[in-house]
Amino acid sequence: MDETQLHKLLRAGEGAKLEFKRDRLRPKQLAREIVSFANMNGGRILLGVEDDGTVTGIERPNLQEWLMDTVVGAHVFPALVPDYEEVDTAAGTVAVVSVHMGTAKPYAVQRGDRQDFYLRYGNICRRATREQMLRLFESGGMVAVERLPIHGSGVDELDGRRLDEYFREKLGEVDVEDWSQALLHRDLLTTPNGGGELGGQPGGQPGGEPGGEPVCSYAAYALFALTPRRRLPQAGLRLMVFPGTDMDYNAHLDEVLDLPVVGLGVQRPGKFIEQNLPDRALSYLQAHISEERLTGMTRQRHWAYPPDAIREVLVNAFAHRDWTRQSDVRLVVYKDRLEVSSPGALPNGMTVAKMKSGQQSPRNPNIVRILRDYGLMDDRGMGIRRKVIPLMLEHNGREPDFDAADDYFKVVLRKAST
Repeated sequence: MDETQLHKLLRAGEGAKLEFKRDRLRPKQLAREIVSFANMNGGRILLGVEDDGTVTGIERPNLQEWLMDTVVGAHVFPALVPDYEEVDTAAGTVAVVSVHMGTAKPYAVQRGDRQDFYLRYGNICRRATREQMLRLFESGGMVAVERLPIHGSGVDELDGRRLDEYFREKLGEVDVEDWSQALLHRDLLTTPNGGGELGGQPGGQPGGEPGGEPVCSYAAYALFALTPRRRLPQAGLRLMVFPGTDMDYNAHLDEVLDLPVVGLGVQRPGKFIEQNLPDRALSYLQAHISEERLTGMTRQRHWAYPPDAIREVLVNAFAHRDWTRQSDVRLVVYKDRLEVSSPGALPNGMTVAKMKSGQQSPRNPNIVRILRDYGLMDDRGMGIRRKVIPLMLEHNGREPDFDAADDYFKVVLRKAST
């Protein structure tokens, strides 16, 4: 970095990826800033700069050695190595500490036997909340939220018909003797104490020894529970329809579908006793996004958006959502577009470009596996590239819009011009 580039940063001021600090600060103070950047999207710390951007210069001798040994080496865990360089100016020398987004999240400030986790929001470094810590551990691959237990739940809260169909029809396991053990082995059940033999029948009465009764995982409740929102409020799907191009009080539809994601079929192909959640959503929205037209001597239904594209986007929204966030998957219809929002940022370093190219990085691999067993997801993760984008291009000549934010991922399907 040269002096011109440095002054450009100084003029920009502090923000989500830039922090100004005096040279004279305690090691743990600097460690906290480094950790907050590593846990988010990375950033730079300019040492020898006042909060208003005035350069006062560094004074500490052997600053780089102090940074690596006394700050990072002693107080940052797990270890990381920030980039370091010094830029000379007329007002003094500025040390530029560049912290990359961490690959071994979560990072913490070590305080004796305690570890404190920090995040960067805007120009403020804050200690992570319980939910934010859970997301950090998940992003580092140390916790799979979909496998966490829902305390107070039981096997009797799962739909035994759906489970029976899944194991017998989808998996071909026709001789299951102990349903609870079968569910445990598939991470659909767990036990409060983390072990023990389970007993009981799905859709019936829970069994097992004291302290070892089956408890539903997040995945089991979202996919198979009779009423998923009973204990998992962020499950289900919120549908909204507005007459204009923005949200307002005059909604044509505002309803939450409290249903399991997977459906319940019958022997005849394409016939269902109960539709899966994406298809149920299309049934609810049919009057708002389609119309019957007379073609020749017959009436045919014409959709404002390709149903298969909507279905694919909805399935992806459930498969990859962040279950630590207490918000719904949303499908919102406006006059000119349809939006599907999934809570949480894209997982594990995924970007829109990578997603469109077909790369896979599932946040909830167990849910993804089950949805693939049902044929609701593509085995190669090519649904966006091979289905949604081509269908929209064929429909109105325009690709979907993708909005990847820190707390949601949104897909926007545009209505064809009339």
